[in-house]
Amino acid sequence: MPRLNHVAIVVEDLEAALPFFRDLLGLPLARVADVPAEQVRVAFFPMEGGEIELVQPTDPESGVAKFLARRGPGLHHICVEVEDLDGTLKRLKEAGVQLIHESPLVGSDGTRYAFIHPRSAFGVLVELYERASGS
Repeated sequence: MPRLNHVAIVVEDLEAALPFFRDLLGLPLARVADVPAEQVRVAFFPMEGGEIELVQPTDPESGVAKFLARRGPGLHHICVEVEDLDGTLKRLKEAGVQLIHESPLVGSDGTRYAFIHPRSAFGVLVELYERASGS
């Protein structure tokens, strides 16, 4: 069964945003990491049933930086975990869904992922995750 993996919130300044989520809301900060492949710095707040990720662009030409310039800070994407990413992408493509990635990308932890364009998801950027076996 698919499950919510995370909700990503884009911020201009990660260090300025951390106190609100960590100190005022009391969310546990698991880690902060640079993700060079996506040109972002991310803070991870695990919660029951998923996590919240704060995402700060590290390159002004990145997709996240362009999103931030156009839309401002706030909800960037939701991530749904699926068991068969290849099959899901094939089914979506056959249904006419606009995919940003027609083939999965692979994260540093082996997680395979791809994005669905907001035009096909009612204005929301949707990420699909398939966890690496054993994780």
